[in-house]
Amino acid sequence: MSPPRPQNDPLATAVSQAAADLASRPESAELQARKLLAVAPRDPRVLLIQASAIRRQGDFNRALGVIQPLAAAFPKAATTQFEFGAVLAGLGRHAEALRALKIAVSLNPELTEAWKALGDFHFLAGDTEAAEQAYLEQARAAVRNPALKGAALDIRHSRLDKAEAELRAYLLSRPADAEALAMMGELYLKQGRNADAATLLAEAVRIEPAQSGARFNLANALFQQKKAVDALAALAPLLTAQPRHPAYLNLKAACLALIDEHEDVNQIYEALLAVYDRQPRIWLNYGHSLRAVGRQDEAVSAYRRSIALAPGLGEAYWSLANLKVIRFSEDEEAAMRTQAQNPKLSDDDRIHLHYALGKALEDEKRYAASFEQYAAGAAVRLKAAPYDRSEISGLVARTKALLTPDFLAAREGAGAQDPAPIFILGLPRSGSTLIEQILASHSAVEGTMELPDIGHLAQELIAQSEGARDTHYPGLLQTLQPGALQSLGEDYIRRTRVHRKLGRRFFIDKMPNNFQHMALIHLVLPKAKIIDARRHPMGACFSAFKQHFDRGQDFSYDLEDLGAYYRDYVALMAHVDQVLPGRVHRVIYEDMVEDTETEIRRLLDYCGLPFEKSCLTFYETKRSVRTVSSEQVRRPIFREGLDQWRNYEPYLETLKTALGGTLDDWRGAPPQV
Repeated sequence: MSPPRPQNDPLATAVSQAAADLASRPESAELQARKLLAVAPRDPRVLLIQASAIRRQGDFNRALGVIQPLAAAFPKAATTQFEFGAVLAGLGRHAEALRALKIAVSLNPELTEAWKALGDFHFLAGDTEAAEQAYLEQARAAVRNPALKGAALDIRHSRLDKAEAELRAYLLSRPADAEALAMMGELYLKQGRNADAATLLAEAVRIEPAQSGARFNLANALFQQKKAVDALAALAPLLTAQPRHPAYLNLKAACLALIDEHEDVNQIYEALLAVYDRQPRIWLNYGHSLRAVGRQDEAVSAYRRSIALAPGLGEAYWSLANLKVIRFSEDEEAAMRTQAQNPKLSDDDRIHLHYALGKALEDEKRYAASFEQYAAGAAVRLKAAPYDRSEISGLVARTKALLTPDFLAAREGAGAQDPAPIFILGLPRSGSTLIEQILASHSAVEGTMELPDIGHLAQELIAQSEGARDTHYPGLLQTLQPGALQSLGEDYIRRTRVHRKLGRRFFIDKMPNNFQHMALIHLVLPKAKIIDARRHPMGACFSAFKQHFDRGQDFSYDLEDLGAYYRDYVALMAHVDQVLPGRVHRVIYEDMVEDTETEIRRLLDYCGLPFEKSCLTFYETKRSVRTVSSEQVRRPIFREGLDQWRNYEPYLETLKTALGGTLDDWRGAPPQV
């Protein structure tokens, strides 16, 4: 062994300088390495820098000539094995690359670059699960502070409660530690506490802007809240630094889809698939985007390509079923059954497979077996996301108590006076997408999507109120002065402007759950139109029960919860009809099906719009539709779906009981003005 070099060794200093240039200036690093090799031709440190610099410039064959003998001479040097694996991967020698990268992380589990390379390798090969595990190891190894290593390991192994306790204790004495804040934000993101995650991650990025992991998690937390514009802003610096990074591009595409930029979305996915054509989730997301713009056949092909690459990917099967217009083959149904028996299947995949099998069996008119599958999927989903029906009941009671004639009279004329918004609300699967498509076929109206902005305004008001408790809402609205109500309405108009691309006078916000915010909508946007899309309670509730929603409809996975939710909805809207007669226009789905033109004319009259024939031929209107009814509204109105629930009537007694008197008195015709 050679003696240790003195601290002021000029060779060591030069090696350090060359290594520092590798990431940003590989050409300079290679030039420095050549000069150093003239002095020390066999120095392994310099040879490693030379190989890495050449690789980073894309010359993998020349890099191999340097790194291969070095890797043979130093088989237990982790960084050398990593570099060898990276070069082999660049040459397409995948099996050898994988072996070298695995050796590297086994020799040094703290080697973040090797974990990242391993994750990228698995991602390219289409092994999403292995890629995610490698990226988690990368995040763990990247933790610099030894005091945070334990929490990082707990997050890695999903011991989230333990990790949260450790991080809370640490942050009590170091509240401005960017690394700890970023870790807590990541933990909240894993728990689905997206707003809390965004707050912490934004602070971590403010303190330490170079934290790419924290910035990416911040963009993701904002995306999960459907704050697409903010998410894109958070993501922009990452894409500037790494414009072809697949995870960054995938998230950008998802954000752009939220603001209906599907042409750009499809271009991103097509570029990604040119490189990562074995990545099933990119094919899946591409299918979603194709479906939104009506390219149905291509969407089907994308979903089936995703299944071919990942036979256990339940969401791909459910996406096919969710088109509502195709039938599974016998082979596809058999494949789903086989996958559903896999004990290693994730809950998410299992849920999607149950719902897809439910649809397949429904198409075969095997209703008992179909209901079993829907109920099995709902049970798994309910366990993962428990629902407390008292929350909506309490909200309805508080809203009814707030909205009195005196309260409303005192605030008449307050709020933003912009008449542009048209809200369509009610229960999901009650014809809201049909109403939207009809109105969006009018020359003065633009269809958008299910906008989250009213819900965001409500949550922000709750957070700002004393104690930040949900029970203060909507009562806290009585503390707002007219100027504040006007500002909130104007803020809503500003936030939603990104969705208005056609310059039309009116636009649609089709978020069904917005009925919960009737008080807020009326007070801040008194000139907005409000349409209640209503359907027979058995039809609406069962249609929701057999639908697996992406998020936000946790009441729909239990028949008793569904009945209670429908009762509360009808009770609240009846109260609004009483205190604000004529404020809301009700469209009964069954009436729209039976006498379409009459109902369309009534709808347009309420909106103050002249009749246009294009509203009758709504199915010819070309626009993106992201909801589960996307294919149905591209066809003329049909009656087949009206009474589908009757095929399942023997299994719906719990729902009937929960609906109570609402089952007979659900139309709730509003009083005449």
